[in-house]
Amino acid sequence: MSTVTTPDSASDQVPAQDWVPTMLALAAIWGCSFLFISVGVRELPPLYLALGRVVAGAVVLLAILVVKREPLPRDPRLWAHSFVVGAIGSAIPWTLFGYGEERIPSLLAGIWNGITPLIVLPIAVLLFRTEKFSAQRGFGLLIGFLGMLVVLGAWRVQSGADLLGQGLCMLAAFFYGLAIPYQKRFLAGTTLSGTALSTTLLLCATVQLAIVAPLVTGQAPPAPWSLSPKVLLSVLALGALGSGFAFVLNMRNIRLIGASRSSMVTYLMPVFSILVGVIVLHEHITWYQPVGGLIVLGGVAVSQGLFKNLGGSARRRPLPQ
Repeated sequence: MSTVTTPDSASDQVPAQDWVPTMLALAAIWGCSFLFISVGVRELPPLYLALGRVVAGAVVLLAILVVKREPLPRDPRLWAHSFVVGAIGSAIPWTLFGYGEERIPSLLAGIWNGITPLIVLPIAVLLFRTEKFSAQRGFGLLIGFLGMLVVLGAWRVQSGADLLGQGLCMLAAFFYGLAIPYQKRFLAGTTLSGTALSTTLLLCATVQLAIVAPLVTGQAPPAPWSLSPKVLLSVLALGALGSGFAFVLNMRNIRLIGASRSSMVTYLMPVFSILVGVIVLHEHITWYQPVGGLIVLGGVAVSQGLFKNLGGSARRRPLPQ
């Protein structure tokens, strides 16, 4: 998270070629994360896959801090809040997605990740009071809820493993939705750079998973040389790319076009998760899953006022002479 924001008026003046390629790269990296999770859980327990991810991400961000000569925070209260966000924003959801993808295709997990903004809204309104509710947002939530039913195929009888897998991914998205307003409520005012704060969160998640993983799995971490190259590369990609390099790209976009417009990457991620799932893993998809995903994203767009904002931007744009 960054404390740097860009006013809408300023972000409108940034040429699209300066930020669209970066947004597409982010969507590709984060959308492909579900592919890497699917490959990783073939040989690694989900808890150890999540541990490898946070370790690799923390190493990358620590290296960036060393190059930039930035310190880690010293405030105990900030570390305490970071410990909470590290758990609910990284350790728990990344583990849940791993357990979920043991049961369902990666592309379906990517679709469920798209419901996160729908979960953020009611939690931010009711629990943390960082957002205000409106009829438009309520209508967007209703659309999103109907989309979730379509993704589930609520009219069909599905296997227990499929429902459990989807439920785990839905729960992972819930924790994402809990972490975002918590972070906004308790960490948004810090003077730390986004790099230092994210490094702190990953270090906290590393400690948590390093303690919990052996206790829950009942086994020591597997030796890296005992894993196949595909699994090792998947762990490194999840951490170094998804939790390290992608963060740097996201920070660049936030500084260029602001946090609100940068969040539109959420709409593109499921596209990439579906494409790589079908092309690389040869996963099968039924018609109602992407349709439901589009309905969910439509609900997100309505709840965030995206259509209204786009219309307002079009009206403000001067006509060609």
